[in-house]
Amino acid sequence: MNKDIQKLNEKITAVHLPGDLTDKLNQIIARLEKISESVNFLAEYDHAARYIDWIVSLPWDKKTDDILDLGHARQILDQHHYGLGELKDRILEYLSVMMLNQRKPEANFRAPILLLVGLVGTGKTTIAKSIAEALGRKFVRIPFGGMGSALDLRGQSRVHPDAEPGQIIKALRNSGSNNCVILLDEIDRVAESTRSDIMGVLVELLDPGQNMNFTDHYLDFPFDLSTVMFIATCNNTTNISTAVMDRLEPIVMPSYTDEEKTTIARDYILPKELKVSGLPIGAIKFDEAVWPKLVRPLGFDGGIRTLERTIQGVVRKIARLYVEGKAKSFYITLDNLKQYLPTY
Repeated sequence: MNKDIQKLNEKITAVHLPGDLTDKLNQIIARLEKISESVNFLAEYDHAARYIDWIVSLPWDKKTDDILDLGHARQILDQHHYGLGELKDRILEYLSVMMLNQRKPEANFRAPILLLVGLVGTGKTTIAKSIAEALGRKFVRIPFGGMGSALDLRGQSRVHPDAEPGQIIKALRNSGSNNCVILLDEIDRVAESTRSDIMGVLVELLDPGQNMNFTDHYLDFPFDLSTVMFIATCNNTTNISTAVMDRLEPIVMPSYTDEEKTTIARDYILPKELKVSGLPIGAIKFDEAVWPKLVRPLGFDGGIRTLERTIQGVVRKIARLYVEGKAKSFYITLDNLKQYLPTY
């Protein structure tokens, strides 16, 4: 056997694959052996090698063990998110049902598919990450903003040059786990011209009766997505089809009050930005009267993105002054706030 073909064969035998898929790959190997002396061999080999590399790199039988501990889940949610009491309670209720069912080997429980609905900056993506961390699962994000083709999700057939799998299969390979958490981010922002096609793929992805045999055009072989936990986000539900909404559990993300933003800025954002900047703890202190001005530099904002950018700008300016040796500690008050605020 040709050495290159032998390497491909060793890759196939080194992993545990579904029986039908192993037969399919063996047929590809057999065809390569037949044409090994042909002028077309290199092109065929490259085509087959790329396909086999994708197949053997997927987590067909690899999964992570879930952390079945509600106390741990509550700790993770509180660690990353301030307030949101009703939202956290609802998530903990879903996790409780998951945990009870996973303790029963005979149970055929499917995790609910959550749809987090809220304004920009209200924490939809970070809540999804926290759910994954609470369960001890791998997390992968698929952005839908501007997605222009259903093939971005389902992949292209191998008959096309430079064909590759879709985002779902790529997410599975990147996670290395077949029970990862996949975030379908901003599903309401797909391109208008292909919305119906993309919504059709989403129906298959999110339907427990169909996603057990999700077939990517490139793989041309079904992959069981029933153990994947899907979480979707959107700004509003207007552009999401009724069929997709029927398969989702909507959870509304509330806007933050000024008081909540003050606590988030002081106890979450500032310590994080100080750590990122390299400034020592205690290098920056804020007078309590300053926080309302930081919370609303440009008027009301439902999320915390603007607040994050404002604090990042303040920290960067102080980092420069610190490096230039102007001072080792900075006390920010209403009188000197303007000199530290970023320019919008």
